[in-house]
Amino acid sequence: MEVLSVASEVYPLIKTGGLADVAGALPAALAKNGVSMRTLVPGYPAVMAKLGQSREVYYFSDLFGVTGRLIAGRAEGLDLIVLDAPALYDRPGNPYMGPDGWDWPDNWKRFAALSWAAAELGLGLVEGYRPQVIHAHDWQAGLVAAYVKYGPSATLKTVMTVHNMAFQGTFGADIFAQLRLPPHAFSMEGVEYFGGIGYLKAGVECADVVTTVSPTYAAEIRTQAFGMGLEGLLNNRSGTVFGVLNGIDMDAWNPATDQSLSSTYTANSLGSRATNKAAVQEAFALEPSNSPLFAVVSRLTWQKGIDLLVNCIDMMVEAGAQLAVLGSGEAELENAVRGAAMRHPGRVGLVTGYNERLSHLVQGGADVMMVPSRFEPCGLTQLYALRYGCIPLVSRVGGLNDTVIDANVAALQAEVATGVQFAPPDEAALANAIRRTLDLYADEKSWKKMQRRGMKSDVSWESSAARYAQLYASLIGLKADDDTDH
Repeated sequence: MEVLSVASEVYPLIKTGGLADVAGALPAALAKNGVSMRTLVPGYPAVMAKLGQSREVYYFSDLFGVTGRLIAGRAEGLDLIVLDAPALYDRPGNPYMGPDGWDWPDNWKRFAALSWAAAELGLGLVEGYRPQVIHAHDWQAGLVAAYVKYGPSATLKTVMTVHNMAFQGTFGADIFAQLRLPPHAFSMEGVEYFGGIGYLKAGVECADVVTTVSPTYAAEIRTQAFGMGLEGLLNNRSGTVFGVLNGIDMDAWNPATDQSLSSTYTANSLGSRATNKAAVQEAFALEPSNSPLFAVVSRLTWQKGIDLLVNCIDMMVEAGAQLAVLGSGEAELENAVRGAAMRHPGRVGLVTGYNERLSHLVQGGADVMMVPSRFEPCGLTQLYALRYGCIPLVSRVGGLNDTVIDANVAALQAEVATGVQFAPPDEAALANAIRRTLDLYADEKSWKKMQRRGMKSDVSWESSAARYAQLYASLIGLKADDDTDH
């Protein structure tokens, strides 16, 4: 079965968030299920620099007003088709914004071009390659399904995965004339969205199947609280909306072999985590201590509940805890965490920016990983934490609800607890969860049992990849299990 994945980022070539991790890990996981997946990705400088042996397979003389080419090749174990259009992608900064922190004003064109190229590939643009299914990720690939729906192909099937409903790719109606879509595509059944153009809305409307990255989030986005304006559409097509839980790359995230750690370890050698804890304390300018070390590895945003955390920091320190925060985001929240670090030198530390190596070390050395999100489609941080014996403290939303078993009395007695959950996502509930976690930490024997239990959790792609393979098969008429839950 041939599937083309379309993503605006893919780890380890280019990454700003969890989308890249999923796009990077899914092809290998699907190969075990008889699915051959190639990934179409923009030719950013970082991608072009890592592309190994390759060949040009198509040339665009007019790609939305610029020239471009498709390059087939391999990099970091991934089978790639790269859309090399320097006028669109050869820029500094991250994939979506310039060094000044502002979105590129032509993002509508940059990602329309990506989607257009994907749809053309689906029509057999490249000799010898014609995918049966195109799997589009997030708003940047949202127009793929629209180009297929309004194009000449009647057999090509599309899957649209929503990684985060909050990012929708909305633009003014003035760009429609340049999108290469027929006039009737500007409608509620097409790409029109509140008088403008909605890339994510187009994908949700036009794809054959819509998936989200956890079962709970699939249910949440059909409500006004989480649907971000698309809940009505999602409810209208609820029979084709599925929640497929993300997994992680078990080789890239393996505490027994991870070279980013000061000391590797297994569930049977948890004592070695102490060396990593000392390294984390040093990296964040924290005092050497056996105090419970809480950590956050996250974008510092309202969605991630960082404001709730900020209001609990003084209480945490007073209770004897340390806190290490790795990430960047909203200036007000960064400054609030920085202020806490200044108030509590040696007890609170902040490292801003993205640092893959340090994020691994934090998972291998911290005692508790905090994910206090107001909404969380899946979340990968808590999956890494489980894998590394770092107890997750999470809000009871989205994929956090689906992956962490709360250490309530019944779960502790049944010996199934893997972390701490709290609800609702507010300051009082978070503060109570922190106190519960501190009490759990004080019981060393029970804490180690919970660590080992988490490390045995299935956080791999195995079952989820099989579910995706089943979805693809059902779309193209192959045998599929009809009794799998939506």
